[in-house]
Amino acid sequence: NFVTNQLTSWANHNNIYLKRVSSDRFVAFLDKNILSELEKTKFEIIDRVRETTAQQNTPLTVSMGFSYADDTQEEMHYGEIAKFAQDNLDLALGRGGDQVVVRSKNEETRFYGGKSNPLEKRTRVRSRMVSQALENLIAEADQVMVMGHQYPDMDCIGGCLGIRRIAKMHGKTSWIVTNPEQYSHDIKKLMEVIKDNERLSSAIVNPEMAEALLTENTLVIIVDVSKPSLCAAPSIVKRANKLVIIDHHRRGEEFPENPDLVYIEPYASSAGELITELLEYQSEDAEKLQPIEATTLLAGIIVDTRNFTLRTGSRTFDTASYLKSVGADTILIQRLLKENVDTYLMRSHLLNSLEMLPNNVGIVHGEENTVYPTVVAAQTADMMLSMENIDASFVVTKRNDGRVGISARSLGNKNVQRVMEKMGGGGHLSNAATQLSDITIEDAIRQLIQVIEEIGSEINL
Repeated sequence: NFVTNQLTSWANHNNIYLKRVSSDRFVAFLDKNILSELEKTKFEIIDRVRETTAQQNTPLTVSMGFSYADDTQEEMHYGEIAKFAQDNLDLALGRGGDQVVVRSKNEETRFYGGKSNPLEKRTRVRSRMVSQALENLIAEADQVMVMGHQYPDMDCIGGCLGIRRIAKMHGKTSWIVTNPEQYSHDIKKLMEVIKDNERLSSAIVNPEMAEALLTENTLVIIVDVSKPSLCAAPSIVKRANKLVIIDHHRRGEEFPENPDLVYIEPYASSAGELITELLEYQSEDAEKLQPIEATTLLAGIIVDTRNFTLRTGSRTFDTASYLKSVGADTILIQRLLKENVDTYLMRSHLLNSLEMLPNNVGIVHGEENTVYPTVVAAQTADMMLSMENIDASFVVTKRNDGRVGISARSLGNKNVQRVMEKMGGGGHLSNAATQLSDITIEDAIRQLIQVIEEIGSEINL
């Protein structure tokens, strides 16, 4: 077919042996010096395939994983190199596809491409299969422990509540692990509402209590995050014998070893969307989703999509419709998401420092000695996208842990994730962040601009 012909032509031109092994998979053998030349061209073949197929109204993308034995390393056999190449391909697909990942055994990973937003999947087959696999894992466990990321947001807590409900539907004790010291203004208000539900509030435990409750047969599920170091309780993820990951962010290099089930879908608007779909496949005889759980899940979707304007597919609206039908309270959501005057003023103050870079990129920053809550930085980055002539936004502020945080957002036509990864962070193509230690605000901005200039042409920045 058309794509096969393009790949074959590209392989022949570059002296690559390319063998088709299935309808959509190929294996390639090439010299390392040829790989180096391909890296210099940023693997232009992936752009060519995407652009030419889009012109024919059948948009297709190509993802590749390459590995090699380095001269400085101990001897590597072909099987080991092939495994690394497959892992790199899995990483490329886990990040949304349309990209190339190159990595050897002990070297830094190089990413190329990833310019396009992943297309929404047209089938629910995978979510049904994941739902069945999750049910089996829950049935085999003696209890379920679910957690999200540090400094949880609505989507994170909503996802945890959704997973807890699935566990309850299968008669399992379940715990939600979260750190009360890291609650933002809206999460504190949510927890006040949850206090009225004794069964639910008693299931929420801090990391220290969770350590004591963990058993060898506990199923640990992490939602809205896949990096162990960013989880609410990294030590529990490390100790877990059974682990499930459910996330909508693109997969990064740091990833747990051998999880039992991985459900990462970068096309989804939120973790709440993925988990609500899993809930829809549960038995109709089971105890239904409670209104507060449905409300929190919907609130998470509203926050992550900025009122259904970003990363929103038809499935997002299907999910919202289902949550409303089972009792989600939109008035309560409005109350939970109301901001105080101080937050509004902080955002306005940050916007006073707006500096524009070429290609509609905006940067704002706080003062060296002023700490801004993480949520304020994120909201400011979102707010900037609603302004004329800003397609990508970066907010640089001092955090309460002494580090400098950068929140990055785009409208989807610019890949801010690659910029944040270059600076030690990660996230989603249009929603990413990083934290930098031992650095001033001024130096962080300088470093940010340097990275944008370095890789900007690759990612439409």
